[in-house]
Amino acid sequence: MSTKIAQRPQKTYTQEEAFEASLAYFKGDDLAARVWINKYALKDSEGNIYELTPDDMHRRIAKEIARIEKKYSNPKTEEQIFDLIKSFKYIVPQGSPMAGIGNPFQIASLSNCFVIGNEGQSDSYGGIMKIDQEQVQLMKRRGGVGHDLSHIRPKSSAVKNSALTSTGLVPFMERYSNSTREVAQDGRRGALMLSVSINHPDAEDFIDAKMEQGKVTGANVSVRMDDAFMQSVDTGVPYIQKFPIHSDSPKVEKTIDAQKLWGKIVHNAWQSAEPGILFWDTIIKESVPDCYADLGYKTVSTNPCGEIPLCPYDSCRLLAINLFSYVDQPFTKDASFNFDLFKEHIADAQRIMDDIIDLELEKIDVILEKIKSDPELESTKAVEYNLWKNIKEKAAQGRRTGIGITAEGDMLAALGLRYGSDKANSFSIEVHKTIALEAYRASVHLAKDRGAFDIFDAEREKNNPFILRLKEADEKLYYQMLEFGRRNIALLTIAPTGTTSLMTQTTSGIEPVFLPVYKRRRKVNPNDKDVRVDFVDEVGDSWEEYTVFHHKFKQWMSVNGIDTTKNYSHEELQKIVAKSPYYKATSNDVDWLSKVRLQGAVQKWVDHSISVTINLPNEATQDLVGKLYLEAWKAGCKGVTVYRDGSRSGVLISNEPAKKEEEEASTPFPTKRPQILEADVVRLQNNKEKWIAFIGLINNKPYEIFTGMADDEDGILIPRWVNNGLIIKNRNEDGSSRYDFQYKNKRGYKTTIEGLSHKFDPEYWNYAKLISSTLRHGMPIENVVDLINSLQLDSESINTWKNGVARALKRYVEDGTAVKGQKCETCNSNNLIYQEGCLTCKDCGSSKCG
Repeated sequence: MSTKIAQRPQKTYTQEEAFEASLAYFKGDDLAARVWINKYALKDSEGNIYELTPDDMHRRIAKEIARIEKKYSNPKTEEQIFDLIKSFKYIVPQGSPMAGIGNPFQIASLSNCFVIGNEGQSDSYGGIMKIDQEQVQLMKRRGGVGHDLSHIRPKSSAVKNSALTSTGLVPFMERYSNSTREVAQDGRRGALMLSVSINHPDAEDFIDAKMEQGKVTGANVSVRMDDAFMQSVDTGVPYIQKFPIHSDSPKVEKTIDAQKLWGKIVHNAWQSAEPGILFWDTIIKESVPDCYADLGYKTVSTNPCGEIPLCPYDSCRLLAINLFSYVDQPFTKDASFNFDLFKEHIADAQRIMDDIIDLELEKIDVILEKIKSDPELESTKAVEYNLWKNIKEKAAQGRRTGIGITAEGDMLAALGLRYGSDKANSFSIEVHKTIALEAYRASVHLAKDRGAFDIFDAEREKNNPFILRLKEADEKLYYQMLEFGRRNIALLTIAPTGTTSLMTQTTSGIEPVFLPVYKRRRKVNPNDKDVRVDFVDEVGDSWEEYTVFHHKFKQWMSVNGIDTTKNYSHEELQKIVAKSPYYKATSNDVDWLSKVRLQGAVQKWVDHSISVTINLPNEATQDLVGKLYLEAWKAGCKGVTVYRDGSRSGVLISNEPAKKEEEEASTPFPTKRPQILEADVVRLQNNKEKWIAFIGLINNKPYEIFTGMADDEDGILIPRWVNNGLIIKNRNEDGSSRYDFQYKNKRGYKTTIEGLSHKFDPEYWNYAKLISSTLRHGMPIENVVDLINSLQLDSESINTWKNGVARALKRYVEDGTAVKGQKCETCNSNNLIYQEGCLTCKDCGSSKCG
């Protein structure tokens, strides 16, 4: 295959030009505009922007897909493809395809997700290191990675090296997690899924690993549950764990109380939203690729969000169809779903996905050429080179695709159906059945024109439950598949569509709306002309309240003649919502069992899996979580994740014995955050960019930190002379928490900045939450500094953001505190202490403040 590199564009735009143009494109939606610019607009390594609006991006993508189309009969034109993908209206390539197609500035894959494996290498250290290297090599090319640890022998097993016995799973979970945190992907870290079979004797250790603060923070974890275990939970009979797992002649056997271990899984999920559950026997039984398991397509794990089960070295690219756009006359009594156009576009989407595989194979060729030309030793490059050769082989041989959807919640509302109702569930099932039939029909037609995937064998697939379901629904399609084969080994998924849904301005994936309407405030000068003051706070600041509507809820209002510009009271808004199809249909309103059953019914028409989260209120019980998990298994789901509101912030389990009451009373910080904290303001420098940190204090010790890029030369809305103030915890009208910063101006009046967390880029806000969590639980500052340094955002310069934050916190380390694990760069002594925030050598006196 010839290697193509897209031509480099010449014209560039400033951040301001791109933002203004894309803001107009998204009709004033600044969040959508910023997401597009930051994640998907074409840019080089120096930050030069080459696309002004998403129209430019869609032209770039359409041009490349049209180039591939010319290789085949009856090619679609660039204009036809552009019409399908423009404006995020119908067909939306997701993530890596959107960023990478036609991108000459990155040598990166178009695949969103990969799974790697350790087939034939057992759990030797060489095999474990090989997986570690393969993981980081994939992540640096923008891919999310999953792999399974069930092949690693349990702790205390005999090994033929100096250790004599093995350490078990958990240390290697930490290794892979830390590697993930080290790899930067255009401003974000990599994504990793670690899984293990419940049949493994160390499964309980795996389940508990993330419950200890600071452990395995760079990975999602899921447990592969087999039917035998679930039946043991149901019946109370003992369950036997083995190593090797499910072996007829195991080296290790362990009889356990399945209900007790199940209770721990449920408790941990209730407390921390992990582990996720993979119903493994259902996955394998339903998997079409597993009909070719002996040819290398045995599913071993999933991608980080769980929606793509994969064999070793296979990968998948994602695309979403915007369901809302197929509703004619939305939100009216005459609303209907245009199934004819929908079917036509499903076929187009499958064709585009197949073209993207060819583009991916070209990208892999470029990666392979890059590796060959690198100056390193051949032995150094061997793992990376062989990795991409394996990935290319799997992609070319199976041609796996990942067609999904977004806007399911908005589609149902536009048709007047309440999400979670029986009528809405029935319609959703019909939509997903249509996607399955038409995507498979398109793959058969592509096989007729372009050839079937290399190892297609109808005889192997004849008893597969998913294929039999297609046969029962459409015999003509089935017999066409027997005649011509199929172009793609597997086709369908439902992935999370977080940033995609921001740009489609719809609900995300298969999920309902989060909130249809909420209120925000902005501070105003009451002396300004024509300003409206709706609220004066207790310190005398004036505020204007404004309403934020979910985009499609706002469309419903317009269709029904309701003024979208009026400043409604809370009571008026509640009355409006009650009249809408979004009433009792938000993520917290939907009946949880109904949602699980919907997922199970839709899963029957999705050959991969579904990423969906069951959102529960904070007061939800552990019994409810267990009931939902069991119902998901019985309903035929392939996996399920439960998130209880506020649960993640409560994760703290130590290996230490429980403290006595008097010891707990002496902890450095109160268990409940005080409403008001004194705070320091620290300004940082990151190359030419200016940053700012607000550090909340208790007893002059850091308790929390808010940090990000300053808005202008004078800092984020505050003058440079402001060095301290107060951080006040308040609540928004929707019940969510916010943190306000208050300081006195030079005339002695109080000024308030509302919602510190919303002022900053989410990436840095997430890191700040991590740091705050460790501070609040009393981790020594020097250890927090070590944690920050390990984030590996950019270790090249002392002026990076993370080093600036570390330096800001070092000033709070008590003088004389010893430093462990480091040596003096001048005299090699390990007698280092902190002195005025700097590392100081007591032997030679040299000091370093980096």
